[in-house]
Amino acid sequence: MRITPAVELEYRCKQLQTRMASAGLDAVIILQNADLFYFTGTIQSGNLYVPAQGQPLYMVRKELGRARMESGLKELLPFSSMKEIPGILAGYGYPEPKRIGLELDVLPVNFFERYRQTFPNATFSDATPLIRSVRMNKSHYEIHILQDAAQQVDKVYRRAREIIREGMTDLELAAELEMTARRNGHQGLLRMRAFNAELFYAHIFSGADTAVPAYVDTPLGGLGLTPAFGQGASYKPIGRNEPIIVDFAGCFDGYMVDQTRMFAIGELSDKFKKGYDDMLRVQERMIALAETRPPWAVIYAECLELAVQMGYADHFMGFKGAQVSFIGHGIGIEIDEYPFLARGFMDSRLEPGMVFAFEPKLVFPGEGAVGIENTYYLTESGLKQLTFSDQELVII
Repeated sequence: MRITPAVELEYRCKQLQTRMASAGLDAVIILQNADLFYFTGTIQSGNLYVPAQGQPLYMVRKELGRARMESGLKELLPFSSMKEIPGILAGYGYPEPKRIGLELDVLPVNFFERYRQTFPNATFSDATPLIRSVRMNKSHYEIHILQDAAQQVDKVYRRAREIIREGMTDLELAAELEMTARRNGHQGLLRMRAFNAELFYAHIFSGADTAVPAYVDTPLGGLGLTPAFGQGASYKPIGRNEPIIVDFAGCFDGYMVDQTRMFAIGELSDKFKKGYDDMLRVQERMIALAETRPPWAVIYAECLELAVQMGYADHFMGFKGAQVSFIGHGIGIEIDEYPFLARGFMDSRLEPGMVFAFEPKLVFPGEGAVGIENTYYLTESGLKQLTFSDQELVII
């Protein structure tokens, strides 16, 4: 079990305070688990109060003893009610904040109303863009953890090569690969920030099921086992001469990488093989573009244009009517972090330290899907690839 170094937490909080000063905020209060883990090193229930200047205060409701074991922050204290916060701040010599930032994209309305009652003279704004901007530039410490996650997902890929067989169901394959990931340290949970964006390990499916759309904002969905969770693997048996997709998110010590690889038993049609080769070409285009550090939207637009030129206007990143407007996404503690390689993001450029998954995919309704996905990070010297499993189409 890794414990986030205190120096790492201190640096992250100072980076947030720098952004708070630019935004004119007196304080940011953090509650969401992913953000708590990033800034405190644990997810024990409570409030992290980050003042514009001075030490953050981690007010823990449950469990304080464990929080002290797992967090390297200097100031951890018990807390049972929001009514206590003004007195705690006064005890530390912090003035009553007039402008407070909250995670308004994820904070329940009831919690927001209680903060307004606690600080009736304050104005509130969304601190999420500031938090996400701090989190999008990964440190060397974080990159090392992401490399461990890449090792984990490669073991999943190797296991898939060993066990895929005709007649096994997509669910059986998914269960075997999930067990492999768990035995190699997967936390068993994928965090996604978007509302109702639930994910579980991976999208693993075969044949026409690879082309079934779903409610999640992803190019592939899958039928799933039940309308209660309508995505992912189903009871469909794997047949010969059809695409098999293993889109798996490795996760180690809280950090994720995303990787997609293609398999088939027997053979694949020329249509699918050409589609797969073409998606590798789109990936190569992204790699060349990323070296120039363009706006996020430029990578999306130029790769989309290339796919259209290849004849995939109605199939790229979903089939017509179900296409998503992105081709890549930041990844780390959550699977939908900055940067977004998507339509509309012209004001933000790639920077060293950014980590993102790139996933060009084609979907043919009623037939199947093909694609590739890898996770990358940008350094001062260029783009590096984190996921490293063999990219060849695996014919079994």
